[in-house]
Amino acid sequence: QVQLVESGGGLVQPGGSLRPSCAAPGAIFVNYALGWYRQAPGKQRDFIALITSGGSTNYAGSVKGRFTISRDNAKNTVYLQMNSLKSEDTAVYYCNANRRAVTYWGQGTQVTVSS
Repeated sequence: QVQLVESGGGLVQPGGSLRPSCAAPGAIFVNYALGWYRQAPGKQRDFIALITSGGSTNYAGSVKGRFTISRDNAKNTVYLQMNSLKSEDTAVYYCNANRRAVTYWGQGTQVTVSS
């Protein structure tokens, strides 16, 4: 059973920042594209950001310029730096590892943006 372990969610005021992280097993971290998705109550799970094993990144339009995905190869960890947070960013954020037809998910971390 592959485990992706997220942490770093929480409650933040509008305009604030958070940096959730996701730790992955070494073989997954090296060989898989790693990404973040989010799911708000009553809505579908949406793509947020992706970083490939080679370091290329891709973002959803709704977060481009505010969120940055990065990876620390020494710690087998991927981060999502979230700045200028808005109430509509409130959701459960999920880490994802994907390679060809194989996908793994983390358990999710709650991010709430509220004053």
